[in-house]
Amino acid sequence: MSRILLLIVMISTYAFASEAGHGETDIVQRTVNFLLFAGLVWYLVAEPAKNFFASRSQAIADELKKVQDKLNESVTLKKEALAKISDAEKFAQDLVVSAKKENKILNDNIMTQCELDLETLSKQGSSTRDYAQRKMVRGVVEDVITETLAQSSGDFDKEAMANVILKKVA
Repeated sequence: MSRILLLIVMISTYAFASEAGHGETDIVQRTVNFLLFAGLVWYLVAEPAKNFFASRSQAIADELKKVQDKLNESVTLKKEALAKISDAEKFAQDLVVSAKKENKILNDNIMTQCELDLETLSKQGSSTRDYAQRKMVRGVVEDVITETLAQSSGDFDKEAMANVILKKVA
């Protein structure tokens, strides 16, 4: 209510100030009117302007604080990320070393197994050869005996049989 009253007084002051005297200078009235007008404007606008600028300053300060907090958080996250990267690099190096060790162990195991397999194959080959040789000898002996028995007559003795066997074997 007081503001409306002040507004009316301000308008009336301005209206009275517009009537200038005929040729007389009214510097005093104009100065008083200006001071009243400036005082009323100051009275009406000062508090809202102060509140506006104070709230604006506070909002800017709050926004600056948020930005500063985000910056600090970003710096912290960057440090954590760099620490994780260095840990990952160390882990990768350890992994390479352990992989090389495992590779050597597996390679040695495979080579040992291959050598054992070659030995086994060699033994199997020699035993197969020995078996084939014995089988061949039996076959020759059977053939000789069969041939001898087929030719056999009553006068065939042990000595003649031994000669036949010796001829076939030699």
